[in-house]
Amino acid sequence: MKKEKITSILDKYDKGNLAICAIGSHSALDLARGANDEGLRFIAICEKGREKTYSQYFAKRKNSQGESVGCVDEVLLVDKFSDILKPSFQQKLRERNVLFVPHRSFQVYLNFDYDAIENDFEVPILGSRSMLRAEERTNDNNQYDLLRKANIRMPLQFAKSDDIDRLVIVKASEKTRKFERAFFFCTSKKEFDQIGNQMIKDGKITRQSLDEAIIEEYVVGAQVNFNYFSSPITGELELIGTDTRRQTSLDGLVRIPADAQLEVLKHFQPKFEEAGHIAVTVLESILEHIYDIGEKFVITSKLEYPPGIIGPFALQGAILPGPPKKEAVIFDVSMRMPGSPGIKSTPYSDYFRGESFSAGRRLAHEVVLAKKANRLGDILT
Repeated sequence: MKKEKITSILDKYDKGNLAICAIGSHSALDLARGANDEGLRFIAICEKGREKTYSQYFAKRKNSQGESVGCVDEVLLVDKFSDILKPSFQQKLRERNVLFVPHRSFQVYLNFDYDAIENDFEVPILGSRSMLRAEERTNDNNQYDLLRKANIRMPLQFAKSDDIDRLVIVKASEKTRKFERAFFFCTSKKEFDQIGNQMIKDGKITRQSLDEAIIEEYVVGAQVNFNYFSSPITGELELIGTDTRRQTSLDGLVRIPADAQLEVLKHFQPKFEEAGHIAVTVLESILEHIYDIGEKFVITSKLEYPPGIIGPFALQGAILPGPPKKEAVIFDVSMRMPGSPGIKSTPYSDYFRGESFSAGRRLAHEVVLAKKANRLGDILT
């Protein structure tokens, strides 16, 4: 979407009645609470039959005791999420002065149609519209390319299974849910073929997804997601918070004794599908390093996808031990709003601002700062 188009849309907005908007999924409630805390409205877009979380449980209202509860101001229903791209629905969003926040569910439910997101979605986006496609590991100039160009350490990757010479994790798209990845471990080409072919036979992945799978060394370290905010308005990079993942059957597996784990693994491969996140802190001695890699990524993003990262993003990886010193190895990047509302429970935004900010509130605060400075155009694409 050309900047001139976004500017012309924004010129018609009632700046005193702006609304933050997102698909009702992923991190929508974080965005809703953050918008409300900063004096903005929040609108959730929901599929019919999947709206009660937003239209009932967390809808803004007075309860029976007269208390103000909830944080979702309005729900807009669609038959299916891809209807967001219909011109008539986009007009509804513009009439409501919407600033749209993309998150991973937005990409998934629009079937990864980045051409449509970039060219046909005529609603101002809070964040970088063009960088969303870089999350897909099979695209040109993807997240791995950006990490390499930024000189940020990442796991060693193997171009083909013949080269496997250590413990690796194989990341292949699931057969039925292509947005989810089926993981497995192996230490040789023989194991790669045995396990991969069995997963194809079991209907978990396809031959194509195995052929296109990412093969990377398994990094043994403490897994941490580093959640940042890059502000065009203040010109600063902030560490909003740090968290780690809880993953369905994997978490259940590691909670039983090792001998029982081996027995269980004879019957099924654990899933790494996310079930949630929990807050985690890191040693202060590593914070300078964490800021350094965040700054490197921001600089590289400006060169490769101008204007670069706007607002929230996350570098997800593991902290490895020394010598010479602890170091983060990054194996995943979120180019937009992370799904980690629990980062509000870590102390870093409080250290910086004197109170804890979630990613949702920090993004809403950026809208307030941009509006005061008459610079809304600098945070929208």
